[in-house]
Amino acid sequence: MTMPGSATLIEVDNLGVRLNTSRGPAQAVRGVSFALKRGETLGLVGESGCGKSVTALSLMGLLPESAVVTGSIKLDGAELARLPDAEYCKLRGNRISMIFQEPMTALNPMHTIGHQVAEPLRRHKRYSAAQARKEAIALLDRVGLPDPAKRIDAYPHQFSGGQRQRVTIAMALACEPDLLIADEPTTALDVTIQGQILDLVADLVEERGMSMILISHDLGVIAENVQRMMVMYGGTVVESGPTNEVFRRMGHPYTQGLFRARPKLGARKGTRLTTISGTVPELADLPSGCTFADRCPLVIERCRSALPPMVEVGAGHNVRCIRTDVSMAANVGALSA
Repeated sequence: MTMPGSATLIEVDNLGVRLNTSRGPAQAVRGVSFALKRGETLGLVGESGCGKSVTALSLMGLLPESAVVTGSIKLDGAELARLPDAEYCKLRGNRISMIFQEPMTALNPMHTIGHQVAEPLRRHKRYSAAQARKEAIALLDRVGLPDPAKRIDAYPHQFSGGQRQRVTIAMALACEPDLLIADEPTTALDVTIQGQILDLVADLVEERGMSMILISHDLGVIAENVQRMMVMYGGTVVESGPTNEVFRRMGHPYTQGLFRARPKLGARKGTRLTTISGTVPELADLPSGCTFADRCPLVIERCRSALPPMVEVGAGHNVRCIRTDVSMAANVGALSA
């Protein structure tokens, strides 16, 4: 929980990321801004291709060399955008860490899990081999890996998917980072293990007083795990605010569509899920107006002329839509549906 007067840890202002693709330049992130205080948690939600992971990789300094970054990313007031990679290496795994979607690709199959968990400790904390090994065993024990002292010399393929994800969490937390980015950390896991991993991450974030950015396409995961949220579509933020407020008064048709598409407990077998018609636009072919216009049930011609500005609809609750009054009126009762 954020303490009163907590200092701003990370501040992102008008972030833009242009990537080179086979179809030409693509503006993957457009005008994203947010600030995160120490101990705060923020969720990024949206379908695949909406810019969530690119935003996270920007914070980690892990974008392709050809990427063009504009805007500002500050950590404790120090500018990170366009920071030389040698300087970023001092931050990655140390002050900013990331849990990736797929643990089997995040882990090196050629090295033992003990070697991989100990590496950031040796690189950033200058631990001796013996110190790092001892701390790695303690970390693996803390994240719930069975019998870590005996399994520390095993390789990633010798573990289940849930166990591998626990190893990647231990790696990310080894140096007690200020900011933890969790990018769809439970995508490859079954529902029971998903809950265990999310509970573990939440406990560790609170225990160590870290800030966290949780990326997910699952509104339920966001609702239960973060204080504030941003909904992204077409590389930009279309709705943001305190999580409880956004769920109470969803203002953007896209947010409403995501909510209606969630599986419903108690639904009869064979019931079809509600879907959002159409597909996410290619980043290389984004329209000049509202990026959601082609899929929106409330679209009018003016929606297509320019990207709508953010409109404040409540305390800290903002929506990028020129038809906010209509969309919110149409959404009354959606939470009880």
